[in-house]
Amino acid sequence: MDIFSTHLLAKVVENLQTPPSFLLDMFFSQEQRSDTEEIYFDIQESKPRISPFVSPLMPGKVIEHEGYSTKSFKPAYVKDKRRFTPDMPFKRVAGERIGGELTAAQRLEKAVATTLANQLDCLTRREEVMAAEVLRTGRITVEGDGYPAVTVDFGRDPSFTKVLTGNNTWDNDGVNILDNLEDWAGNVQTKSGVVANSVILDPLAWKLFRANSYVQKYLDYRRGTNNTLNIDPIILGNDKARYVGNIGDFEVWVYNDIYVENNVEKKILPDNTVLLGSRSGTEGVRCYGAIKDEQANFQSNRYFTKSWLENDPAIRWILMQSAPLIVPYRPNATMCVTVR
Repeated sequence: MDIFSTHLLAKVVENLQTPPSFLLDMFFSQEQRSDTEEIYFDIQESKPRISPFVSPLMPGKVIEHEGYSTKSFKPAYVKDKRRFTPDMPFKRVAGERIGGELTAAQRLEKAVATTLANQLDCLTRREEVMAAEVLRTGRITVEGDGYPAVTVDFGRDPSFTKVLTGNNTWDNDGVNILDNLEDWAGNVQTKSGVVANSVILDPLAWKLFRANSYVQKYLDYRRGTNNTLNIDPIILGNDKARYVGNIGDFEVWVYNDIYVENNVEKKILPDNTVLLGSRSGTEGVRCYGAIKDEQANFQSNRYFTKSWLENDPAIRWILMQSAPLIVPYRPNATMCVTVR
């Protein structure tokens, strides 16, 4: 059996457990695939309109359908390429007993499975970083080797990307953080027509939030109800995000994750960041363009994996390809605030 056949690699990847991704899962749970190299997506422009009054003897008043704009984008490729050298099957793998207990073929199979799992994890993290950028800025910039920087602007209201200054920052105890959340949620609802009650804070913003006197007074006043925050971690489904409770009808999460790009470690959410949004109202979609590869039949999939052998020197390659774009169909359902 050829463990490097395209068919078998596809089956192995298909059976891998998808890595957890907090922002993707919360706001971009839907998936859309395009059979062309371009991804087309609609941005809704809905407004909270009201039905008109007319005399019962008058004809009905024609109301135009709500508008939307259709945009297109040719996404950059994610191409994750790994090398298998001839000596790999003869080296003890991580977790194997000292002295060896696996055959060379078993070590190679294990190395293939580990590599595919890592490639899928890296792709998911790339999409998570894209989701964070969309939620923070209302746009996304894509750039890579041979792919000049292109910014996709989803048309979010510019005021929904805020930076607090002066006496308005959260480190000032005179600032009523609860009023901030209520005001911001009201702005989101006015613009988008949906209720934004999910609050995601990075660890520094969380420290400011829980130390705020207005938050503490509210919790003291409402003690014994569901309006409680938990200082101890409650981890639900993702070891990078903690659900710390509810305050009013806001569910509060603390999110802390990093990624490494060009050997530089970066935070997915910058310091003192607060995201406010609607889980379902954002209508977030993970879009994928067609894979430009004959072996993939030019079909649209989240990813396509293949392998080939280089004869001299004897090196095996595994390549995972994807053409992703993270899209909020209702961009005004989210807001980002730098609170210090």
